[in-house]
Amino acid sequence: MKIKNLVRKNIVNLKPYTSARDENSSGILLDANENSLGSTFNEIKDLNLNRYPDPNQNDLRDLISAYLDVSKENLFFGVGSDEIIDLLIRIFCEPGKDKILIPEPTYGMYKVTADINNVPAVRVLLNDDFQIDLKEINKNFTRDIKIIFLCSPNNPTGNLLRKDDVLGLCKKNNSIVIVDEAYIDFAESFSLINEVGNYPNLVVMRTFSKAWGLAGARLGYCVANEEIVKILFKVKAPYNINSLTRFAIGKALNNVKLKNSYVKTIIEERENLKKELLLLPGVSKVFDSDANFLLIKCTNAKTILKKLAERKIIIRDRSSQPKLEGCLRISVGTKEENKILLNALKGILK
Repeated sequence: MKIKNLVRKNIVNLKPYTSARDENSSGILLDANENSLGSTFNEIKDLNLNRYPDPNQNDLRDLISAYLDVSKENLFFGVGSDEIIDLLIRIFCEPGKDKILIPEPTYGMYKVTADINNVPAVRVLLNDDFQIDLKEINKNFTRDIKIIFLCSPNNPTGNLLRKDDVLGLCKKNNSIVIVDEAYIDFAESFSLINEVGNYPNLVVMRTFSKAWGLAGARLGYCVANEEIVKILFKVKAPYNINSLTRFAIGKALNNVKLKNSYVKTIIEERENLKKELLLLPGVSKVFDSDANFLLIKCTNAKTILKKLAERKIIIRDRSSQPKLEGCLRISVGTKEENKILLNALKGILK
């Protein structure tokens, strides 16, 4: 498979913007019209916020390369995974002509981003176990589908997709296969990152928003074929990752043990919460989860949602999504938060 053949022609021919910091980041810098006197924010030393950050993301790529044991050349960072989703659609999909394919139910931003870019989305259903229905995909797949979006563990169902099914799509279809692993830290199982070298059309996305507890920092990244990474750098905004976010990530990566302890606690709380939810009248099913949330099926879902909100307890209604009638999604909270939730549900469902 030649990745270049999947890229939009105008992107192939694009001459990218060359920023001041592409070539020089030290010395007497009089080339970018920055404020040479300094920054008005001085609470954190050595951030040099008066200077533009490295557009090549070398600091972040070096850190994650060492952490994941993957090549720096296979890494790209975005403002959350959402920026990467948008860039990949813009790279591979000609508006009004090419399409993406989405097995549903899944994360809503894949379709929203496609809609913004005037790229039609072919929607197929996952099977009753919320796994990839290969027959349905084969039946609906056409040559103008440039990207297949997969979420594993899937949001909002919480389950991992079968590895062989995902890799089968990489082998069979002449399209980019994007696997969103935002919740993979909670799965106690495999990641597809190590498969990127075997499948040039595989892109694996990760985020710092979940296990690392850095949703406010807005940083996601992908591991992809070097050719895809080069194109991402070609089309991104010059300084997309700010210096404050870079500083926070550097500090966070010194706290891997803390992240691991968060993950362990969340998994324990998830399993405890699941057991308690199953005891409640009106809760007909609590789906198995490899993420930091639980999907429950219940009677009067909208009434439960409303009554919890009246108690300032906020969960998500997923009942409008295919195959999820009567389903609510609950993020795993602290032990105390989970206790408050359960007590409220007992009062509502008695």
